[in-house]
Amino acid sequence: MLTAWRVAGYGLAVKFPWLCLLVILARMSSLAADSVAAPAEEASLAVLPGHGLAQHDFLYTGEWDTRKTNATLFLIKGGKVVWTYQIPRKDEFNGQESEFSDMHMLSSGDIVFAYKTGWRKIDKEGKTIYDYRCPKGAEGWNECHSAQPIGLDKVLFMENGTPHAKLKLFNIATGKIEMEHEMRTKEPVDQKSVHGQFRNVRMTKAGTYLISHMNLGKVIEYDKDWNEIWSCDAPSVWHATRLKNGNTLISGNQNAFAREINPRGEIVWELKNGDLPGIKINSVHQATRLANGDTVICNWTARVAKADWPTIVQVIEVTPDKKVVWAFREWKDPDLGPASCIQLLDEPGKDEEQDLMR
Repeated sequence: MLTAWRVAGYGLAVKFPWLCLLVILARMSSLAADSVAAPAEEASLAVLPGHGLAQHDFLYTGEWDTRKTNATLFLIKGGKVVWTYQIPRKDEFNGQESEFSDMHMLSSGDIVFAYKTGWRKIDKEGKTIYDYRCPKGAEGWNECHSAQPIGLDKVLFMENGTPHAKLKLFNIATGKIEMEHEMRTKEPVDQKSVHGQFRNVRMTKAGTYLISHMNLGKVIEYDKDWNEIWSCDAPSVWHATRLKNGNTLISGNQNAFAREINPRGEIVWELKNGDLPGIKINSVHQATRLANGDTVICNWTARVAKADWPTIVQVIEVTPDKKVVWAFREWKDPDLGPASCIQLLDEPGKDEEQDLMR
């Protein structure tokens, strides 16, 4: 049959060469249209919604920017970097890797942040007010990836460690530990490495402890007497915060999701890879619920080759129906690096009073 069609086509070409020419021109037009359509689609992905760095004033940082010798906090105002604060990636005290994992600007302008080998409070000029260094544990150096201001003088921090991880509440004004509690972790893995025990943990406005057990794959809420009062499954959980509606917003690191869970443990809203056409979600570190109901996520660099980091959209703001209203991809002039934490400074409330849902 194929041979017959070829013979017939050859005969038509001989008898009606103009018909053959029309077919060729039509095919060339179709190919040209295809070649134009692909770049146009790609171009639309390059233009992200919103007003770039001018959309909000914010404080920003990220973990593990191994392209550089320093880790950096960035303060963005009016669309420009107006202030930075750096620490060496190799801790000068113990030689371990340092990285910003949590950060909070207080109403006073002071900033509290965790940097893996400790936590620190600085004033708005960058002068150190207090610096806590993690000690060496039974199997290596302990780590700190979470430091939450409680009022203007206290800091709740998690110290990943051996033989036990510990949650502590420290009063800077008095120099005393006001609360210390040994935390449950996955055994026996934690006896070899403390890195995967915890990232961000939070005290709620009600005074309960909302703990993201990263290596247990669960979020557990404890009352002041350390009774478990609520929990949900949360694979590779990086961060959890209690929303004003009573639900809990959690983020997944390796599993790349932001998920709102109601008190019954049901998923009532979720953002995951594949939900945003043209934007890949690699890994969600902090997720923040805004006063207007939008959700902002920090889209980290998990499983992406370093050479391809500039393709990553670092921060994304979506409406409840998952429409992207703001996003940025800033890897050059300024190079903001990987995204782990963002605090929008135009949100109402005080971070040290747990008003912000982050």
